[in-house]
Amino acid sequence: MSLKIAVQMDPIQRINIKGDSTFALLLEAQKRGHQLAYYTPDRLALLNGRLFAHVESLSVRDTAGDHFTLDEPRRVELTEFDVVLLRQDPPFDLAYVTTTHLLERIHPETLVVNDPAHVRNAPEKVFVTEFPDLMPPTLVSRDLSEIKAFRAEHGDIVMKPLYGKGGEAVFRLAREDLNFGSLYDMFATTFREQWVVQKFLPNIKHGDKRIILVDGESAGAVNRVPAADDLRSNMVRGGAPSATELTKREADICKRIGPALRERGLLFVGIDVIDGYLTEINVTSPTGIRAIKNLGGPDIAALIWDKIEAKRKKR
Repeated sequence: MSLKIAVQMDPIQRINIKGDSTFALLLEAQKRGHQLAYYTPDRLALLNGRLFAHVESLSVRDTAGDHFTLDEPRRVELTEFDVVLLRQDPPFDLAYVTTTHLLERIHPETLVVNDPAHVRNAPEKVFVTEFPDLMPPTLVSRDLSEIKAFRAEHGDIVMKPLYGKGGEAVFRLAREDLNFGSLYDMFATTFREQWVVQKFLPNIKHGDKRIILVDGESAGAVNRVPAADDLRSNMVRGGAPSATELTKREADICKRIGPALRERGLLFVGIDVIDGYLTEINVTSPTGIRAIKNLGGPDIAALIWDKIEAKRKKR
């Protein structure tokens, strides 16, 4: 089966291919003989109910500094493609939301991965709150009295933006931290929406586990250990990846949330688990599949394409 694939992503020349999951998906698609085209979200246009984009035919190679070739741009209707990969990175802002509305016009006749309506309706730090019993104590609010009460109950807390990405603006506040007032003021000035306040989990020092689920089934994991002088375990913030296996608790979390992912058409998902607590369900542009394979784990890009091909075959 040869599929026509379009990928909506950030500028391809800027990606770090060593750890980029989108690039891994493109390599695997090309290996299977699929035709690739590339565009950035600013090239979308809805005209009289028809969705167009200026795309460029794409070939990729696993060579740092020389990882892609593009042909001349051409204007095409996206319904000409079998699959669109929605792979632009957050921030999850109104620009991102708008692209989900546009792509919803062509899905599922053209299969969009992940389903754009549910990407819009299931942002990572909101969707996860549907499973409060799996999470650490968590408050979503910008109300000062609510945050003070939560802090009084739980002591050490973490504050982070509701629609943040890559560990940006994540702060730990100890029970007696005198920076609380200043940090609250900064957040209130910077972010119009609510933000996330969670009980601090001291075992973050042992790692934040990224678990990949493919069509609702656990497919592999990597443990990300933060640097000694940092709270954040994100690999873009210096977190060190290491091989890992799922605990019973983590396997149970996957089984619990898997049906909800399948129902929403969220085929490629990355969840974050700290000390047995689910903290995020990443659906916009999950990462981690190259790190997992490099550490001797499964080839998740191949598993994802197996699922996509099966879904297209059914249609």
